[in-house]
Amino acid sequence: MNNDITFISKGTLHKKVLRLMGNRFEITVVDEDKVQAEFYIDQAIDEIKRIEKLLTTFADNSQTNQINAAAGVEPVQVDREVFDIIYRANKLGDLTQGAFDITYGSVDKRFWNFDTTMTELPDSEAAKEAVRLVNYKNVELNGDTNTVYLKNKGMRIGFGGIGKGYAAEKAKQLLKDMGVESGIINAAGDLSAWGTQPNGEPWTIGIADPDSIDQPFSYFNITDMAVATSGSYEKYVTINGKKYSHTIDPKTGYPVHGIKSVTIICPNAEIADAMTTPVIIMGIKAGLSMINQMRGIACIIIDDDGNIYTSNNIKLSKA
Repeated sequence: MNNDITFISKGTLHKKVLRLMGNRFEITVVDEDKVQAEFYIDQAIDEIKRIEKLLTTFADNSQTNQINAAAGVEPVQVDREVFDIIYRANKLGDLTQGAFDITYGSVDKRFWNFDTTMTELPDSEAAKEAVRLVNYKNVELNGDTNTVYLKNKGMRIGFGGIGKGYAAEKAKQLLKDMGVESGIINAAGDLSAWGTQPNGEPWTIGIADPDSIDQPFSYFNITDMAVATSGSYEKYVTINGKKYSHTIDPKTGYPVHGIKSVTIICPNAEIADAMTTPVIIMGIKAGLSMINQMRGIACIIIDDDGNIYTSNNIKLSKA
């Protein structure tokens, strides 16, 4: 996708589509005034760009890269916002027994790059060595000084599992604070919706069919909720006729298998984004058990054979 911005207006529904944080974002607001709607959307875009500068690993001067560069050397003082995201990420690590791990960036990309140049599996021992530095418990946080310290040289943090959801949530909150009563922030499938459509109906969301991602396999109505979906169809490599997905088990260094797609539904886009990967890593039984013990969160899983599983608090009807 290129970086051109498309503006769509239909009645009181206004939308911009553009590339942010390396992903396709759609920002939609409901407003009678087109000029006012464009202003609101531009404010949301600026907020997402601000967050990207804080969290990116593609700019040497980002706070994320400053933390990584000082791994094993010294603590780095960061903005309280960055500190708090890392703190919450570590709490998610505890909640998921390490299935969510912000230090996944320590994995050497030479082992799993998921592009056309990858033609053979890495050695199992080499894969284990690649995840040697992946351990969120080796991230030391000091709330008095807002410092972050990675204990071991070579450790790296990254926000790929939580950043898009966080940006969507922050953009939504900014728009709500500005008085926008209804809208959707869609960050490459991680979306947060509030209010209603122009006709007063809830927003209708489709869940992508992992075997035909342009076609939803089910729809549901939401308002003031967030939805995130992750699956093996997004990025993978095929070796000797077998598909290996981009989700790496931090304990083995090998891709997980058994699940094609996980959808999380909850009030907060950051949480929805962050919880998809742990469920994939934990597997159907353990993943659903964890979700069923949490309040205000629902889950839909599609396994490799196309079977559908849901948490106790959701009833699904096929499209």
